[in-house]
Amino acid sequence: MIKVGTVVAGLFLAVASAKAADPALSAAANASYLAGNEKVKGVISRPDGLQYRIIQNGSGKHPALTDKVEVYYTGRLINGEEFDGTEDGFPRVFAVQNLIPGWKEALLIMREGDHWQLTIPAQLAYGARGSQDGSIPPGQTLVFDLHLLRVVSKSPEEVQREQAEKAQEEERHPGPGAGGTDY
Repeated sequence: MIKVGTVVAGLFLAVASAKAADPALSAAANASYLAGNEKVKGVISRPDGLQYRIIQNGSGKHPALTDKVEVYYTGRLINGEEFDGTEDGFPRVFAVQNLIPGWKEALLIMREGDHWQLTIPAQLAYGARGSQDGSIPPGQTLVFDLHLLRVVSKSPEEVQREQAEKAQEEERHPGPGAGGTDY
């Protein structure tokens, strides 16, 4: 008897293989897309290959790597196929440190209220492996419309837990000069 998980995994592999075979998603097509996008008016290219275009400037605070952010977004492959996104009225909250490198990098320089178009090369996205669910084939440049609504404040419980963890860590490793020794 075939297990359902095996069948589902096989279907994901078949879908990913079919997408990867699409000539519009080839390595050459991805390289060409990045090269062409870099020449678009208003596109800023960072040294590691991340490209962004500011649609609207915000004026709020910058998130930190340890923050959570509330966003609206749409993610597409270079052939225009949408693979993920939010719906109006239903933003998503993400922990910045758990995101793909291209999102992390962009979010750390964005401000609350910013609305950007991100073009993320494969090495800053899912790389040679593609996404686990098969929706993004290996080696794909990703294009996101990203609107940073706000940096989500930590709950009092989260702050208290972090302070307790820090205090425990300091008790275990008190640091130089601990124990009352004067020099």
